[in-house]
Amino acid sequence: MDRLVHLADDFGQSPWLDNLKRSYITSGQLQALVDRGVRGLTSNPTIFQKAIQGSPDYDEQFSALAAGAPHPIIDDYWAMVLHDINSALDIFEPVYTATSGLDGYVSVEVDPGLAHDSAGTEIAARALSERVNRHNLMVKVPATHAGLPAIEQMIAEGRSINVTLIFSLERYAAVVEAYISGLERLAASSTADLSSVASVASFFISRVDTEIDKRLDAMGSPEALALRGKAAVAQGKLAYQMFEQAFSGPRWQALADRGARVQRPLWASTSTKNPAYPDTLYVDELIGPNTVNTLPDATLEAFADHGNLVRRIDVDVDHAESDWRDLAAVGIDLDGIAEQLETEGVASFQASFNELLEALEVKAASLRNNA
Repeated sequence: MDRLVHLADDFGQSPWLDNLKRSYITSGQLQALVDRGVRGLTSNPTIFQKAIQGSPDYDEQFSALAAGAPHPIIDDYWAMVLHDINSALDIFEPVYTATSGLDGYVSVEVDPGLAHDSAGTEIAARALSERVNRHNLMVKVPATHAGLPAIEQMIAEGRSINVTLIFSLERYAAVVEAYISGLERLAASSTADLSSVASVASFFISRVDTEIDKRLDAMGSPEALALRGKAAVAQGKLAYQMFEQAFSGPRWQALADRGARVQRPLWASTSTKNPAYPDTLYVDELIGPNTVNTLPDATLEAFADHGNLVRRIDVDVDHAESDWRDLAAVGIDLDGIAEQLETEGVASFQASFNELLEALEVKAASLRNNA
């Protein structure tokens, strides 16, 4: 049996795939991964930029779209993206049913240009949810300051949300509060079905180590160098402690009694960037119940081949706490790094989004000129 199946069945962590392109659907590869134990899927603007620009798989659909009456190129983007999203939703529908709505979700991101626009994010998230209109869709909303009110509002409306681009424990606390507050507003209706709402809180793991390791290397002291490769896992373990505390006690129990689901921590960006570290580091060290790990293709195959199936998320938490304190003690500005990584994350997705739209504009003009 594949380690991916054991990960979910024996350890309570759902393996999701962090990738989507049309050939995965048409070739049967995505269905094969589901058969091996993959239980959900995440996408983002960078993934779609690579998929659409990197293969001819979208040419036929795009040519048909571009041949119509003049219209904004972003309409063509969404038509191609949602074609893939809807196909993936079909493939994961049986997983949603078999797990009673725990898994089987497919995530798609709102326009990254709205990351600092609360009202715009709310409108876009609602429109995307209503346009797709599938119970196993998760709309991705970034955990920026502006994103938090939109997250609460979407939950209050009974929509499932993947909260993305989390880089700090402080922001995670605000995300959890937005989720619980949204559920409390939804629960104000005596007929609301809280069990139909699902959410994950997505920490971007490897990016934390990449940035902090760079700064530790620059410091060069024995104390600093001894902390390399420890920050991301430590933060994940501390976040899990916060998760367990938030989703317990009288406030949460009142919602759980109405069928509410916990907002599971999701570990994203789990490919190992430093070749000196094990290629399954950010899977092995963060295994535990009520969590999700969304895996890029190579990391998924590496874990399936030689990952370590051991519950680690709540082991050596005292070491995680001391590592976190030590990072601050040697001069690592944890809050500043979180802010930097959030800014870079938003900018990266925006750049991919813009680059793809510009490429589609050029391609559409070429098709019209050759018609």
